[in-house]
Amino acid sequence: MSDDDLLRIGSREFRSRLFVGTGKYQSVEETRAALEASGAEVVTVALRRVDLKDRGAGSLMALLLSKQWTLLPNTAGCYTADDAVRTLRLARELGLADLVKLEVIGDPKTLYPDNEQTLEAAKLLVKEGFTVLPYCIDDPIVCRKLEDIGCAAVMPLAAPIGSGLGIRNPHNLRIILEQAKVPVIVDAGVGTASDAAVAMELGCHGVLMNTAIAGAKKPVLMAEAMREAVNAGRKAFLAGRMPKRLYANASSPEAGLIE
Repeated sequence: MSDDDLLRIGSREFRSRLFVGTGKYQSVEETRAALEASGAEVVTVALRRVDLKDRGAGSLMALLLSKQWTLLPNTAGCYTADDAVRTLRLARELGLADLVKLEVIGDPKTLYPDNEQTLEAAKLLVKEGFTVLPYCIDDPIVCRKLEDIGCAAVMPLAAPIGSGLGIRNPHNLRIILEQAKVPVIVDAGVGTASDAAVAMELGCHGVLMNTAIAGAKKPVLMAEAMREAVNAGRKAFLAGRMPKRLYANASSPEAGLIE
Protein backbone atom coordinates (compact mmCIF):
# COMPACT_ATOMS: atom_id res chain seq x y z
CA MET A 1 0.00 0.00 0.00
CA SER A 2 1.08 3.60 -0.49
CA ASP A 3 2.75 5.45 2.35
CA ASP A 4 -0.14 7.91 2.62
CA ASP A 5 -2.73 5.14 3.21
CA LEU A 6 -1.99 4.76 6.90
CA LEU A 7 -4.10 3.22 9.63
CA ARG A 8 -4.36 5.74 12.46
CA ILE A 9 -5.23 4.51 15.95
CA GLY A 10 -5.00 7.14 18.64
CA SER A 11 -1.64 8.81 18.21
CA ARG A 12 -0.12 5.89 16.31
CA GLU A 13 0.12 5.20 12.58
CA PHE A 14 0.60 1.84 10.87
CA ARG A 15 1.16 0.76 7.28
CA SER A 16 0.00 -2.81 7.83
CA ARG A 17 -3.69 -3.38 8.48
CA LEU A 18 -3.18 -6.96 9.60
CA PHE A 19 -2.96 -7.54 13.35
CA VAL A 20 -1.88 -11.01 14.47
CA GLY A 21 -1.93 -13.04 17.66
CA THR A 22 0.89 -15.04 19.22
CA GLY A 23 -0.86 -18.11 20.64
CA LYS A 24 -1.18 -21.73 19.45
CA TYR A 25 2.07 -21.94 17.50
CA GLN A 26 4.27 -25.02 17.81
CA SER A 27 7.32 -23.07 18.95
CA VAL A 28 8.71 -19.59 19.45
CA GLU A 29 10.62 -19.96 16.18
CA GLU A 30 7.44 -20.77 14.28
CA THR A 31 5.82 -17.76 15.93
CA ARG A 32 8.65 -15.55 14.75
CA ALA A 33 8.52 -16.88 11.20
CA ALA A 34 4.75 -16.42 10.95
CA LEU A 35 4.80 -12.90 12.39
CA GLU A 36 7.51 -11.85 9.98
CA ALA A 37 5.72 -13.44 7.01
CA SER A 38 2.47 -11.64 7.91
CA GLY A 39 4.05 -8.22 7.62
CA ALA A 40 2.09 -7.19 10.71
CA GLU A 41 3.31 -4.24 12.73
CA VAL A 42 1.01 -4.93 15.70
CA VAL A 43 0.98 -8.26 17.53
CA THR A 44 -1.24 -9.15 20.45
CA VAL A 45 -0.42 -11.32 23.46
CA ALA A 46 -2.75 -12.80 26.09
CA LEU A 47 -1.43 -11.45 29.37
CA ARG A 48 -2.99 -14.21 31.46
CA ARG A 49 -1.58 -17.00 29.34
CA VAL A 50 2.12 -16.16 29.18
CA ASP A 51 4.84 -15.68 31.75
CA LEU A 52 5.37 -11.92 31.49
CA LYS A 53 8.52 -12.08 33.62
CA ASP A 54 10.26 -14.74 31.53
CA ARG A 55 12.28 -12.59 29.17
CA GLY A 56 15.24 -14.89 28.73
CA ALA A 57 16.74 -15.83 25.37
CA GLY A 58 14.35 -17.99 23.37
CA SER A 59 11.24 -16.98 25.32
CA LEU A 60 8.08 -15.59 23.73
CA MET A 61 8.35 -12.36 25.71
CA ALA A 62 11.94 -11.86 24.56
CA LEU A 63 10.71 -12.15 20.98
CA LEU A 64 7.80 -9.78 21.49
CA LEU A 65 9.88 -7.17 23.30
CA SER A 66 12.53 -7.12 20.57
CA LYS A 67 11.10 -3.80 19.30
CA GLN A 68 10.27 -5.41 15.96
CA TRP A 69 6.54 -5.01 16.59
CA THR A 70 4.13 -2.80 18.48
CA LEU A 71 2.83 -4.95 21.32
CA LEU A 72 -0.91 -5.07 21.96
CA PRO A 73 -1.53 -6.71 25.36
CA ASN A 74 -4.96 -8.33 25.65
CA THR A 75 -7.16 -9.56 28.47
CA ALA A 76 -8.22 -12.94 27.04
CA GLY A 77 -9.52 -15.14 29.82
CA CYS A 78 -11.01 -12.28 31.85
CA TYR A 79 -14.69 -12.58 32.77
CA THR A 80 -15.24 -9.36 34.71
CA ALA A 81 -14.40 -5.71 34.24
CA ASP A 82 -12.35 -5.78 37.46
CA ASP A 83 -10.19 -8.66 36.21
CA ALA A 84 -9.58 -6.99 32.87
CA VAL A 85 -8.66 -3.62 34.38
CA ARG A 86 -6.40 -5.21 36.98
CA THR A 87 -4.63 -7.26 34.30
CA LEU A 88 -3.91 -4.22 32.14
CA ARG A 89 -2.72 -2.17 35.09
CA LEU A 90 -0.24 -4.95 35.86
CA ALA A 91 0.94 -4.95 32.26
CA ARG A 92 1.52 -1.21 32.44
CA GLU A 93 3.57 -1.64 35.61
CA LEU A 94 5.71 -4.23 33.82
CA GLY A 95 6.50 -1.72 31.11
CA LEU A 96 4.14 -2.90 28.38
CA ALA A 97 2.40 -0.42 26.10
CA ASP A 98 -0.70 1.61 26.93
CA LEU A 99 -2.20 0.45 23.62
CA VAL A 100 -4.40 -2.43 24.78
CA LYS A 101 -7.01 -4.88 23.54
CA LEU A 102 -9.88 -5.14 25.99
CA GLU A 103 -11.61 -8.51 26.08
CA VAL A 104 -14.20 -9.42 28.72
CA ILE A 105 -15.81 -12.78 28.05
CA GLY A 106 -19.40 -13.48 29.01
CA ASP A 107 -19.69 -17.16 28.13
CA PRO A 108 -16.97 -19.88 28.16
CA LYS A 109 -18.57 -21.94 25.37
CA THR A 110 -19.13 -19.26 22.72
CA LEU A 111 -16.51 -16.82 24.03
CA TYR A 112 -18.91 -14.02 23.22
CA PRO A 113 -18.08 -10.77 25.01
CA ASP A 114 -20.04 -9.46 27.99
CA ASN A 115 -21.31 -6.10 26.72
CA GLU A 116 -22.03 -4.62 30.14
CA GLN A 117 -18.67 -5.59 31.62
CA THR A 118 -16.82 -4.49 28.48
CA LEU A 119 -18.39 -1.03 28.64
CA GLU A 120 -17.61 -0.72 32.35
CA ALA A 121 -13.98 -1.71 31.88
CA ALA A 122 -13.59 0.59 28.85
CA LYS A 123 -14.77 3.60 30.86
CA LEU A 124 -12.19 2.99 33.57
CA LEU A 125 -9.32 2.30 31.19
CA VAL A 126 -9.97 5.35 29.01
CA LYS A 127 -10.04 7.54 32.14
CA GLU A 128 -6.67 6.09 33.16
CA GLY A 129 -5.08 7.03 29.85
CA PHE A 130 -5.07 3.69 28.05
CA THR A 131 -5.62 3.57 24.30
CA VAL A 132 -8.41 1.02 24.28
CA LEU A 133 -9.33 -1.36 21.45
CA PRO A 134 -12.34 -3.37 22.66
CA TYR A 135 -13.36 -6.77 21.35
CA CYS A 136 -17.13 -6.69 21.03
CA ILE A 137 -20.17 -8.26 19.44
CA ASP A 138 -21.09 -7.06 15.95
CA ASP A 139 -23.75 -4.78 17.41
CA PRO A 140 -23.90 -1.21 16.05
CA ILE A 141 -25.31 0.10 19.35
CA VAL A 142 -22.53 -1.41 21.47
CA CYS A 143 -19.91 -0.15 19.01
CA ARG A 144 -21.38 3.36 19.18
CA LYS A 145 -21.34 3.33 22.98
CA LEU A 146 -17.72 2.17 23.05
CA GLU A 147 -16.76 4.96 20.65
CA ASP A 148 -18.65 7.50 22.77
CA ILE A 149 -16.70 6.36 25.83
CA GLY A 150 -13.48 7.23 24.04
CA CYS A 151 -12.19 3.94 22.65
CA ALA A 152 -9.65 4.46 19.88
CA ALA A 153 -11.20 1.75 17.68
CA VAL A 154 -13.90 -0.90 17.85
CA MET A 155 -13.24 -4.57 17.18
CA PRO A 156 -16.46 -6.42 16.32
CA LEU A 157 -16.25 -10.16 15.82
CA ALA A 158 -16.89 -11.76 12.44
CA ALA A 159 -17.75 -15.08 14.10
CA PRO A 160 -16.91 -16.79 17.42
CA ILE A 161 -13.25 -16.80 18.43
CA GLY A 162 -11.31 -19.60 16.77
CA SER A 163 -14.31 -20.82 14.76
CA GLY A 164 -12.98 -19.97 11.30
CA LEU A 165 -16.55 -19.41 10.09
CA GLY A 166 -15.77 -16.14 8.32
CA ILE A 167 -17.97 -13.06 8.25
CA ARG A 168 -21.45 -14.22 9.24
CA ASN A 169 -23.17 -10.83 9.27
CA PRO A 170 -21.73 -8.37 6.74
CA HIS A 171 -24.87 -6.25 7.04
CA ASN A 172 -24.15 -5.37 10.68
CA LEU A 173 -20.56 -4.56 9.79
CA ARG A 174 -21.79 -2.15 7.10
CA ILE A 175 -23.96 -0.34 9.65
CA ILE A 176 -21.07 -0.16 12.12
CA LEU A 177 -18.79 1.22 9.40
CA GLU A 178 -21.39 3.75 8.32
CA GLN A 179 -21.69 5.27 11.78
CA ALA A 180 -18.16 4.86 13.17
CA LYS A 181 -15.72 7.75 13.38
CA VAL A 182 -12.93 5.49 14.66
CA PRO A 183 -11.30 2.52 12.92
CA VAL A 184 -13.29 -0.70 12.72
CA ILE A 185 -11.09 -3.79 13.01
CA VAL A 186 -12.65 -7.21 12.50
CA ASP A 187 -11.60 -9.43 15.38
CA ALA A 188 -12.26 -13.20 15.56
CA GLY A 189 -13.78 -15.73 13.20
CA VAL A 190 -11.60 -15.29 10.12
CA GLY A 191 -10.72 -18.71 8.69
CA THR A 192 -8.88 -18.13 5.44
CA ALA A 193 -7.57 -15.43 3.12
CA SER A 194 -10.88 -14.81 1.35
CA ASP A 195 -12.51 -13.94 4.70
CA ALA A 196 -9.87 -11.28 5.32
CA ALA A 197 -10.30 -9.90 1.81
CA VAL A 198 -14.08 -9.65 2.24
CA ALA A 199 -13.68 -7.76 5.52
CA MET A 200 -11.40 -5.25 3.87
CA GLU A 201 -13.61 -4.94 0.77
CA LEU A 202 -16.50 -4.00 3.06
CA GLY A 203 -14.41 -1.05 4.23
CA CYS A 204 -13.08 -2.39 7.52
CA HIS A 205 -9.88 -0.66 8.51
CA GLY A 206 -8.06 -3.79 9.63
CA VAL A 207 -8.32 -7.45 10.60
CA LEU A 208 -7.01 -9.22 13.70
CA MET A 209 -6.49 -12.97 13.65
CA ASN A 210 -4.63 -15.76 15.41
CA THR A 211 -6.06 -19.24 14.89
CA ALA A 212 -6.54 -18.73 11.15
CA ILE A 213 -2.75 -18.56 10.84
CA ALA A 214 -1.51 -20.64 13.77
CA GLY A 215 -4.06 -23.40 13.10
CA ALA A 216 -3.24 -23.75 9.41
CA LYS A 217 -1.30 -26.77 8.16
CA LYS A 218 1.43 -24.37 7.06
CA PRO A 219 1.20 -21.31 9.32
CA VAL A 220 3.98 -19.33 7.67
CA LEU A 221 2.48 -19.77 4.21
CA MET A 222 -0.96 -18.82 5.55
CA ALA A 223 0.54 -15.72 7.13
CA GLU A 224 1.80 -14.68 3.70
CA ALA A 225 -1.64 -15.36 2.21
CA MET A 226 -3.33 -13.23 4.86
CA ARG A 227 -0.91 -10.38 4.22
CA GLU A 228 -1.73 -10.43 0.52
CA ALA A 229 -5.48 -10.79 1.14
CA VAL A 230 -5.65 -7.80 3.44
CA ASN A 231 -3.73 -5.68 0.95
CA ALA A 232 -5.87 -6.87 -1.97
CA GLY A 233 -9.10 -6.24 -0.09
CA ARG A 234 -7.99 -2.75 0.87
CA LYS A 235 -7.06 -1.92 -2.73
CA ALA A 236 -10.40 -3.24 -3.97
CA PHE A 237 -12.25 -1.08 -1.45
CA LEU A 238 -10.31 2.03 -2.44
CA ALA A 239 -10.79 1.26 -6.15
CA GLY A 240 -14.57 0.90 -5.78
CA ARG A 241 -16.21 -2.19 -7.20
CA MET A 242 -18.44 -2.16 -10.27
CA PRO A 243 -22.21 -2.13 -9.62
CA LYS A 244 -23.98 -5.48 -9.50
CA ARG A 245 -26.47 -6.13 -12.31
CA LEU A 246 -29.18 -8.71 -12.73
CA TYR A 247 -28.52 -9.18 -16.46
CA ALA A 248 -25.46 -9.35 -18.67
CA ASN A 249 -23.72 -6.26 -19.92
CA ALA A 250 -21.36 -6.67 -22.87
CA SER A 251 -17.72 -6.00 -22.10
CA SER A 252 -17.12 -4.49 -25.55
CA PRO A 253 -19.15 -1.39 -26.51
CA GLU A 254 -21.52 -1.66 -29.45
CA ALA A 255 -21.17 1.99 -30.55
CA GLY A 256 -19.13 2.40 -33.72
CA LEU A 257 -19.55 -1.17 -34.96
CA ILE A 258 -19.66 -1.59 -38.73
CA GLU A 259 -22.92 -3.18 -39.91
